[in-house]
Amino acid sequence: MNAIDFEKASFQDFENMEGRDIYATASEFLKYLDFLKVRGHFNYRIESLSHCGPEMHLVLPGNDQPTWSVCLVSNDYLGFSQHPKVKQAVIMGTELFGTGSGASPAIGGHFVYHQQLENKIAKFYMKKEAILYTTGYTANSATLQCLLHKQDIAIVDMAVHASVYEGCLNTNRKKFLHNDLKALEQILQNAQHNYRTKMVIVDGVYSQDGDLAPLDKIAELTHHYGGYLMVDDAHGIGVVGQTGRGGIEMYDAFDKIDIITGTFSKALGNIGGYVIADPEIITYLKYQSKQHLFSTTATPAIMGILKAIDLIDEEPEWRAKLWNNINYLKNGLRDAGFDVGATASAVIPVKVGEIPKALEAGRLLLESGIYTNPIMYPAVSKKDARIRMNVMATHTRDHLDKVLNAFEDIDKRLHISSRQVN
Repeated sequence: MNAIDFEKASFQDFENMEGRDIYATASEFLKYLDFLKVRGHFNYRIESLSHCGPEMHLVLPGNDQPTWSVCLVSNDYLGFSQHPKVKQAVIMGTELFGTGSGASPAIGGHFVYHQQLENKIAKFYMKKEAILYTTGYTANSATLQCLLHKQDIAIVDMAVHASVYEGCLNTNRKKFLHNDLKALEQILQNAQHNYRTKMVIVDGVYSQDGDLAPLDKIAELTHHYGGYLMVDDAHGIGVVGQTGRGGIEMYDAFDKIDIITGTFSKALGNIGGYVIADPEIITYLKYQSKQHLFSTTATPAIMGILKAIDLIDEEPEWRAKLWNNINYLKNGLRDAGFDVGATASAVIPVKVGEIPKALEAGRLLLESGIYTNPIMYPAVSKKDARIRMNVMATHTRDHLDKVLNAFEDIDKRLHISSRQVN
C-alpha cells in the first residue's frame, strides 16, 4: 500500500484505496482531515448559529467564541430563504398540511402543492410538464439513470456537476473540453450512427467558473447530429437573463432544449429539484424513475417555492441588487489583479493555482472574517485550485469592501494576483 502525500492530496485520493477495506480507508482519511485541521485548512462543515445570510455567526475550529463573518458560501442568491413573504408561505403550508407528506407520489404522497409547483415551474420555462425530485442532485442522477442505458451515450461537458456523472454510470459516456464546440462536434459525428439515444448534457451556468454555456450553438450542433440536449440551469434561475429565467433565456433557447433540470435550493431559497420536458418524457419518469417513485415526496414547506417563483417577476429589484453586487466585487478583484476567469454570474472564482496555496488563502480569509470555499481537485483540475465566492443580493457595499481589502492583504503574503506575481 503506497502512502499518500497529504501535501498534494485531495478527497478523491480516498475514494477507493487499493488494499484497504472500508475501515482502513476511513482511518487513513481521518489522518488526512487531522492534517488539514492542524494547519487551519479545514473549511468544511463549519457550524453556523445564525440563518443563511450575507453574514453568518460561525463556530470556527479551535475557537470557543463564535464569530461573525461575511458569508460568500451561500447559493441563496436573492436572499429569498429569508424573504418575509416566502417564510409566510412556508408557515401557511405547514399549518394547512402539517410537516410531512407521508408517502411516495404514486401511492398517496402527491398533494395539491406538489401539482401546483410542477405546473408553475414548467410554465416559468414556457413548457407544459415537470416532475419534482427531493433534491436537485437527484433530479439529474435519477433522470439520467432512468433514460440512458448500455445502448445509449451521454456526451457531457467536462465541467458538469457530480450528479450528472453519477447519472451516467450505467451508460456510455464521453467528455468534451469545457465549452469546446469543435470537440463536441467531433464526438457527435462519431456517435451519430452508433448509439440509440445520444444525450448532450451541459450546464446553463457552471458552478465552479460561473461562466455560461453557448446554448444556441450547442443546441444547433446537438440536433444536427440527431441528439437531444439536457441543460442543468441550477445556478442560472433567478440570476441570469432579463427576467431571471437563466442561461436558457440569455440565448433565447426555450424551444431548443429537450430536457431542463434545476434546483429549488439556490435562488429560490428552499430544497428540491425539478425536470422539465415534453409530456411523454415526464410521464415516463413519474412511473419509471426509481428515486422519484420510491421516495417520500417533499414536505408542505415547499409552498414557499411557489411564492419565490412569483417574486422573481414581482420584485425584480432583488436581481438588480444582486447584479450591482456582482459587478462591484468582480470589477474590484480584476482591478486588483486577481484572475476571476470568464464568470458571468453570481459565482466568482479567484484562481490561485496549487491546492496548498488555495487552502492557505481560505484560512487567511477566514481569519479576516471572510467565509469562502477553497475549491480543489477533483471539482477543478489539480493546478486550477481557487477560492469560490457566491454573491448575494443582500450583501452590502461594506461587506464587499471588506472582502476586497482581505484579498489585497492575503495577496501580500501568498502572491496570487498578477500584481504580486509580476
